[in-house]
Amino acid sequence: MTNFTLEDLEAIVSERAASTDNKSYTRQLMERGVSKCAQKVGEEAVEAAIAAVNGDKQELIGESADLLYHLLVLLKCSDVSLREVMDTLASRTGMTGLEEKASRAEI
Repeated sequence: MTNFTLEDLEAIVSERAASTDNKSYTRQLMERGVSKCAQKVGEEAVEAAIAAVNGDKQELIGESADLLYHLLVLLKCSDVSLREVMDTLASRTGMTGLEEKASRAEI
């Protein structure tokens, strides 16, 4: 079992986003902006969902890893920290999912 965390991945994304290496995929995504980063999150989410529906565990694992990476790139590009997301998740644990959803204003 690995000790690798989302915080570790967030640090790597931050480091690579600030890189001057023209071969850095993270840097290239960041330079293309929020729209491209968001597009990649959507693509990876769909691919993960399809893998789950197909019952392909290994594909789901790989696509989930891609999704988490691209989500952290999108958060970085949007100036949102993983800590902010985790704090929001933590604040929701005191109620059921249905209660939490009902507490949010409808859009």
